[in-house]
Amino acid sequence: MKTRRILITNAKGGCGKTTLATGIASHYASRGRKVRLFDHDSQGSALQWYKRRDEHLPEIAVVDASRRPDNHMTRSWQLRVPPGTDTVILDTPAGISATELAGMLQENDFLIIPVLPSPIDIHASAYFIRDLLVIGKARKKQVHVAVVANRVRQNTLSYHALERFLFTLKIPFVTSLRDTQLYSRAFEQGIGILDLKESRARKDREQWAPLLRWLEAGQETQEPTSTVTPLFSREQA
Repeated sequence: MKTRRILITNAKGGCGKTTLATGIASHYASRGRKVRLFDHDSQGSALQWYKRRDEHLPEIAVVDASRRPDNHMTRSWQLRVPPGTDTVILDTPAGISATELAGMLQENDFLIIPVLPSPIDIHASAYFIRDLLVIGKARKKQVHVAVVANRVRQNTLSYHALERFLFTLKIPFVTSLRDTQLYSRAFEQGIGILDLKESRARKDREQWAPLLRWLEAGQETQEPTSTVTPLFSREQA
């Protein structure tokens, strides 16, 4: 199987990139994949998550990609992907520009953009996605791009505003993830929310399913198709 590269990104900080990156990493590791997670954020949230992970859980290689290598290591060696690696995940830093991100992309990468339901986040994400699509068209890379609505709550004006914005994009809006303390609980254990066995996490497993299907479809067909799956039905609005 060809190595899968998944980039989690948004220029706006605090939108849940690390939550997605660690959740995806934990999911694939639990299925026997050899996973390498690059933490490009100087806050090192993915590294903190990894330090909480029990040593008996499936192994995930986490690299502090935000730290510049010393004299004993080159940057290319630091960012190397060892042979046999199935899945590479990049947790990009806050404040990254579309131009910088385009330089990180390779052919057939998967790019996931989490967006929060707030006017500030919607505004910032709109400009970031616009610039990214313009640059992507110019470079003509076959990158699979999708948007995820993150930390949303039922029947709020901010969520419905976000949903209307995401429906206007010419890229897949694959799922909406609810705002729940279960994500914090999973982080404290160094696992993903899909690894929680309690019944309260059932709804979250359902919400993650479309995103995982989108990733699998892209790997198999190279032409992923996605359907929009809002968290709440329009009848509830």
